[in-house]
Amino acid sequence: MSIYDIIFYLFATITLVSAFFVVTIRNIVYSAFFLLFTFFGVAGIYVILGADFIAMVQLIVYVGGILILILFGVMLTNKITNVQIKTGTSQIIPAAIGVGLFAGILTATLVNTPWRKIDNSPLFPTTQGLGLMLISEYGVVFELLGILLLIALIGAASLARK
Repeated sequence: MSIYDIIFYLFATITLVSAFFVVTIRNIVYSAFFLLFTFFGVAGIYVILGADFIAMVQLIVYVGGILILILFGVMLTNKITNVQIKTGTSQIIPAAIGVGLFAGILTATLVNTPWRKIDNSPLFPTTQGLGLMLISEYGVVFELLGILLLIALIGAASLARK
């Protein structure tokens, strides 16, 4: 087992354990803080896999934007920190069936997928290739998405103004 495997399993364990605590802890503030560790674990897995751009987007968008917004929303709301999330036992059987189906599909996919051996060549940054593709091949689509986001921003501002 190489050092990359050990680091990958470390990040995978951090991600899975913190994601488990996100959905099982009853206090919403603690759940939001465990979501922070989940996002960091996913960003670490992206770094190990060589997807540096996606890892930075994960950190900037999810950790820097969405999670901080959630934490501020939770902490600035007065009575939400004392709310206990009710978990009933009526949904255990459908949840177990869903988890079993997901595990079966995942196992069948992993067993029947021909895996190719990855060489140990050094990983190169993906940002330059992605930027060239956005400018050359997908330039028009990139500009249209920018215009669409601008229209959505103007619509949200006009709705919030009323």
